[in-house]
Amino acid sequence: MTTILVVDDDPHVRDVITIYFSKIGYQVLNAKNGMEALQRLKTHTITIAIVDVMMPYLDGYELTKAIRNYYNLPVILLTAKGQLEDKEKGYVAGTDDYVVKPVDPKELQFRVEALLRRYEATTPSATYHLGPLTILYKSYEVIINERTLLLPLKEFELLAFLVKHATQVLTREQIIEEVWGIDYSGDERTVDVHIKRLRARLLKLTPRIQIKTVRGIGYSIEEIQ
Repeated sequence: MTTILVVDDDPHVRDVITIYFSKIGYQVLNAKNGMEALQRLKTHTITIAIVDVMMPYLDGYELTKAIRNYYNLPVILLTAKGQLEDKEKGYVAGTDDYVVKPVDPKELQFRVEALLRRYEATTPSATYHLGPLTILYKSYEVIINERTLLLPLKEFELLAFLVKHATQVLTREQIIEEVWGIDYSGDERTVDVHIKRLRARLLKLTPRIQIKTVRGIGYSIEEIQ
């Protein structure tokens, strides 16, 4: 059964989402703040998380970052604001989508189902190789020199996309459409932030795999002999 984790300090919002999704066949767990949500994630198998931005102890952005570091599941942020800056901050944190409050349960259902389809579609049995680097798409593993690297989903998808098209220059627009989806409305700097993180991770394991910046265009990945 698909299990949704709803994280919001407003009990009314939790109740509305819980009642709606329970009626259409989902299992729903609740948490009133980010710290409580992390406990739920440790003790339950969560399929997707719906996370409010403004919460005590650990806000939605920080919780999303924590989920990205340790779990492979989609995250939808709930926000009372619609400004571009808030959307950008959410995407940089690692969210897959956002919904502006007040929440329409039907719209939220559409977004949940679309994200679940996307996550299922990004788990083919393909294997990609580049020098000492191997990507196992089915298990979301990156193997470098016999060491396994587990990445947050967006970083994994970004690396896989680059390796799949090794030596090709990919524009930021191409990367955003492939990794974040055509509906992404944030800033292209999100790509730069994720590239910076990937470079740092790869450098710790091998100097042979390098992500190069093509000024004014985008990025490419290649093996340095």
